[in-house]
Amino acid sequence: MRILIAGATGLVGQGVLHEVLAHPGDDRIGLLGRRSSGCTDPRAEELLVPAFDALEPVAERLGGWDACFYCAGAPPIGTPEPDYRHVTVDLTLQVARAYAERNPQGRFLYVSGAHADPGSRFMPMRIKGEAEAALQALPITTVMLRPGGIQPAHGERSPHAWMRPFYAIGGPLMGVGVRLLPTVMTSTAAVGRAMLALAAMPTPPAIVENADINRLGTA
Repeated sequence: MRILIAGATGLVGQGVLHEVLAHPGDDRIGLLGRRSSGCTDPRAEELLVPAFDALEPVAERLGGWDACFYCAGAPPIGTPEPDYRHVTVDLTLQVARAYAERNPQGRFLYVSGAHADPGSRFMPMRIKGEAEAALQALPITTVMLRPGGIQPAHGERSPHAWMRPFYAIGGPLMGVGVRLLPTVMTSTAAVGRAMLALAAMPTPPAIVENADINRLGTA
């Protein structure tokens, strides 16, 4: 497959990239982001942009992908609502629309969040739900992955310095949570493997909850 990953420098994106690189069936990997991932694999090519609403520098390279794994996002804690909506809805749609226009037969797989619902009283869930609804209206196959807590499986580091101590301390406990609470917790490895499995399905489900992410990630 030819896979475009948006947000490969984020904590989830790092784990997804790790799994994509380990997958023997991927012969072309695009890395769309604002910063270099440092990936030196010969199959990978970086598509660097100043922002996801400024895609002109790479517009001609956004076609020819079988699937887009959208892993970018903002922390739901500590991000003001207008900024969270801009990153979660506006920027996601900028990339999704550009991808759909150039890859009408492709798939767009979006890392959303547990309990995403545009009618939710909780800001992150409500805005994630808004993003899902907008993506599902696009003329392309879309898949919404709804993970709960996500354990860094390969030593991934958050790009947000204030979050790193949390993962350093809580990472081992999160691993226990993945085993004991498979409907609530998952890992970056499971998310990456699930995305690969979904991208290869003839007819993938529209929504994939945490338990199914783990099921697909261990199949």
